[in-house]
Amino acid sequence: MKERISEKIVKDLLSGFPCVAILGPRQVGKTTLARKIQKEYELSTYLDLEFQKDYLKLEDAETYLRQFENHLVIIDEVQRKKDLFPALRALIDLNRRPGRFLILGSASPDLLRNSSESLAGRIAYHELTPFLLPELGKSFKIENVWMYGGFPDALMKSKYWLNWMNNYVKTYFERDLPNLGFPADSLTGERLWTMLAHYHGNLLNYAELGRSLELNINTIKSYIGFLRNAFLIRIIEPFYTNIKKRLVKSPKVYIRDSGIMHYLSGIENPEQLTGHPKQGASWEGFVIEQIIPLLPVNRKVWFYRTHDGAELDMVVTRGNRPVASIEIKYGSDARPTRGNTEAVQTLKTSHNYIIIKDDDDYLLSGGFRVCGLRVFLDKYINSQ
Repeated sequence: MKERISEKIVKDLLSGFPCVAILGPRQVGKTTLARKIQKEYELSTYLDLEFQKDYLKLEDAETYLRQFENHLVIIDEVQRKKDLFPALRALIDLNRRPGRFLILGSASPDLLRNSSESLAGRIAYHELTPFLLPELGKSFKIENVWMYGGFPDALMKSKYWLNWMNNYVKTYFERDLPNLGFPADSLTGERLWTMLAHYHGNLLNYAELGRSLELNINTIKSYIGFLRNAFLIRIIEPFYTNIKKRLVKSPKVYIRDSGIMHYLSGIENPEQLTGHPKQGASWEGFVIEQIIPLLPVNRKVWFYRTHDGAELDMVVTRGNRPVASIEIKYGSDARPTRGNTEAVQTLKTSHNYIIIKDDDDYLLSGGFRVCGLRVFLDKYINSQ
């Protein structure tokens, strides 16, 4: 079992909050992580709401859970019972001891709105992502993690990767998203996700997507927002510094997991990825998903682009102040473009990186540091 970075974070949160939620997409390892943490508690109870017998136990949740006041109570697939949260609030208000409840769900706080309203000030959220490179160590080649993605079963059993992905995508749109309240039929949802894979790394054009799917812009926006809140896609907004500049205002979209992105794009093996038109965009998205979960919690990520050609793939801010710029390159030319240089001069960032696929680490004139992804994650990510 690989040690997850999230384990220490969740343990720390349990020592300070009565309720902690581990959120993330299906099959990312939430149950495995929770079960591992459970072993460290002398008194604990585990409920999986996918099982009818456990679901029925919580018909009168307040009465049932009251008997486990001194336990760590783990409730898996909590999104299946949204009316549970008022009962948790009542129990927590009677005893605000830290570490009372650990809940697991496949939806963001926005989709679990009842928890945000009922448990405000009583709950801490943590997102568990697919595997990150520091969790895997050097035993996995970066090319394989990039190709097959970070879902444990997809990565560890790459021989069956295509079948796993096919079942995963279909199950999501035929069962899981409808259970979360996704309003589109499974065919429309899967078509939209596939189309977003073609937009991966590019500006999001709601009108064009709407025309392709014969849906109005507001409907498309609501569907995309739903996929975002289910941890399936990432939307990165542009950073605004000067309203007088001719800035690009559309967001960029990425499929969160590189393996899913490749599956949706028809890329079935590393050979097909090499030289594919989406190779560079795929690498960019992979790097972004490796970096964001490891940044300090008070950092935000944007991209920067003007109509005059100044651009950066990532701008890391603290408050509203840019502190680092990151350009991601897959090819052999690691030099910053004129547009990169102009963007850095405008943003006045103190740390500027060009991240490449090799393990180099050196400075260029102009203040840019060229380094491999592993080098950046090992040496520089905490300096942002």
